[in-house]
Amino acid sequence: MNFMKWSWLYFLISLLVIIPGIVSLTLFGLKPSIDFTGGSLLEVNFTEITQDKELSVAGLEENLQDLYELSSIQQSGDNKIILKGKHISNELKNEVLDLLATEYGVVVEERFETVGPSLGKELLRKTLTGVAIAAVLIMIYVWVQFSELKYGVSAILAMFHDSIILLGIFSLLGYFYGTEVDMLFVTALLTTLSFSVHDTIVVYDRIRELKRKYPRYELVTLVNTAVTETLSRSINNSVTIIIMLSALAMLGGDTIRWFAIALLVGAVTGTYSSTFTAAPLLLLWDDLAEKLQKKKK
Repeated sequence: MNFMKWSWLYFLISLLVIIPGIVSLTLFGLKPSIDFTGGSLLEVNFTEITQDKELSVAGLEENLQDLYELSSIQQSGDNKIILKGKHISNELKNEVLDLLATEYGVVVEERFETVGPSLGKELLRKTLTGVAIAAVLIMIYVWVQFSELKYGVSAILAMFHDSIILLGIFSLLGYFYGTEVDMLFVTALLTTLSFSVHDTIVVYDRIRELKRKYPRYELVTLVNTAVTETLSRSINNSVTIIIMLSALAMLGGDTIRWFAIALLVGAVTGTYSSTFTAAPLLLLWDDLAEKLQKKKK
């Protein structure tokens, strides 16, 4: 099947998804959690709630607005709440617990963590450094394995394609729904990178096998054959992951919901890019190289 006939359409679809994300990243950026900005996290368990009281996010915000400047409130389980905000002392934390106990009933502290601003900046720097190092090493590895630079560069471009989509979507979610990015999001981002490259290498490996078997065939023919032979495998493999992540996103609770959604976005984009971005990029590379040679002549 001639999949590469529609390469322009695949690139257009990618642009339609990427451009809104880039605009959002430029205008709004990402909404970082206390992992990166520094602050305090307090998880409380309302073991006994007064009968005439109802536990709600809006009610908690109203009761704590004069005492604790919150950035987010998450429900982590039955009658369990995670409060995130600016750095607070142990004394102020006890005041918050006393206020909640007065308003709602018996309250038990489950967890109290504080991250300093300097540690948050260092964590962000290490995250960006880690992503850059991983990208360079992956490019070199693919380049060496397939003996041509275009394979390494195309694989990295497809990988960044998935990363930009994921970052753009979470930028929009952060602006409209207040979704924060934390270390779980970083984990999802790195997993997306590996997932994308894994599927891309499957396609590239099939192209290499066909190239050895049919050395006189044009690259576009080999790419179409490789995509046809690997597409069903990629889809079947991804659908099982997507079903599991969809269930986790719907039933997993607030603490891991956005982590599951990030992995879900990565699984979908990784499956798409390995076939409809990484493979067409090889043909685009050859076309550009041929045009450059003609200009030199």
